[in-house]
This record gives sequence, structure tokens and C-alpha cells, in this order.
Amino acid sequence: MTETILIIVHQAHSTTGRVGHWLKHNGYTLDIRCPAIGTPLPQNLASYAGVIVFGGPMSANDRDPWVSDEIDCVERTLSASIPYLGICLGAQMLCRALGGKVAAHPEGEVEIGYYPIQPTKGGFELANGIGAAWPGHVYHWHHEGFDLPKGTRCLASGNAFPHQAFCVGNSAYGIQFHPEVTYATMCRWTTTSIDKMNHPGARTPQDHLAGWYQHDRDVNLWLGAFLHHWVRNSISLSV
Repeated sequence: MTETILIIVHQAHSTTGRVGHWLKHNGYTLDIRCPAIGTPLPQNLASYAGVIVFGGPMSANDRDPWVSDEIDCVERTLSASIPYLGICLGAQMLCRALGGKVAAHPEGEVEIGYYPIQPTKGGFELANGIGAAWPGHVYHWHHEGFDLPKGTRCLASGNAFPHQAFCVGNSAYGIQFHPEVTYATMCRWTTTSIDKMNHPGARTPQDHLAGWYQHDRDVNLWLGAFLHHWVRNSISLSV
């Protein structure tokens, strides 16, 4: 029987990128929902092998009813012990579901482009368990970050935004960066949202392209190893 992953995206033109490619290549079916444009979320999650919430331009603090519905879905995912992965906005929703705070940088900085991250002790344990090192630089596109809710473990840190990845238990993860982004997606983002490059801390479009050639191989290797672990829930990390 084919296992199904619930996918939540936030714009009509959103794609699942390399995460979706990997899952489909490894035999998973994707049930893609977009509550922001009216697609309802399933009330019963029992049939899903995992839940992934992707990024989007909105905030986890927005008062739109669908934002609350998504956070409730995250809570139900955790309660049912179903593997969860939150990417960017999805990580911030995981933080909110666990009682943490999501906020903009106090000095208005953003991370748009490639930035360095450093694994913590827990991050090194994860890397050893999955057999792949963390990439030294990862691709970002966000202006808000999250704190660490009680009972979670930080896996990677950064400079402007100190919390880059965290886990709760051994099957729920939030990552601030975008390992799913393909070259085509990056080109589209840097073209259609070039106005964002004027924000403090943002990289230029040329830096985005240069960063791809420098860092994408390591990002892709890490992503494949991490997803292999995530869908099998095979490593136990104590909090």
C-alpha cells in the first residue's frame, strides 16, 4: 500500500521542490492542500505517514482563520505522533503550536540568500545518525524567526537569527531555511521579488546564484539523508 504525505503550501503557484521530488521518487503519494486559497485541511490524519508544511510570505502570527487552522493541524499531528516537518513558515507554525514566539529581527534584518549555520551538539548527533554532515551554508528567504519552545532541542544556529533548526521528540522538526528550493525556483524568486533585496542583510541576486554553485551540492546531500531518516522515524534524540 502506498503511503501518503500531507503537504501544506501557501500560494496557488507554490511547489514542493526537491522535497516533493524525493518523496515521489521513493514511492510516496502527496496530498497537497493550500488552506490560504480555500482548500480544506483533513480532519482525520490517521491515514498519513507524515505532514510537511512549507513556507510562504505570510506570518504565523496572522489572524486569518486558515492560519489558526494550520496551527491546529500541527497540534493534531504532534498529538497523533505523526512525523512532522516544518520549513520556514512551517517551522514557525510548529513553534507557535508548541507555545513559542515568532517575531521579526529586532533591528529589521532579514535572511534572503545563502547564510552560514552551525550545528549544535544535538545537530551533530543527528548528522552522525543520518550519515550526512550539515551544509555550511543554506538558502533562506524570511524576515521573522522563532524562539525555542519548552521541551524542544536546538539542532542548528545562525548569526542574525540564532535558531535555525529544532526538534521535539524524535519525529517533529522545524527548519528555518529552504533545502527544497531548485535552481529554477531561486531564479524566479530573485526576479519577481527583487524589491526584497533592499532589506537589511539581504544578499544580491548575484550572490544567490554564486551561492548555489558553492553550496547546493552539500544542501542536496544533507536533504536526501535527512528525509530518509524523517520518513522512517529511525533515530531517537532525547530532549
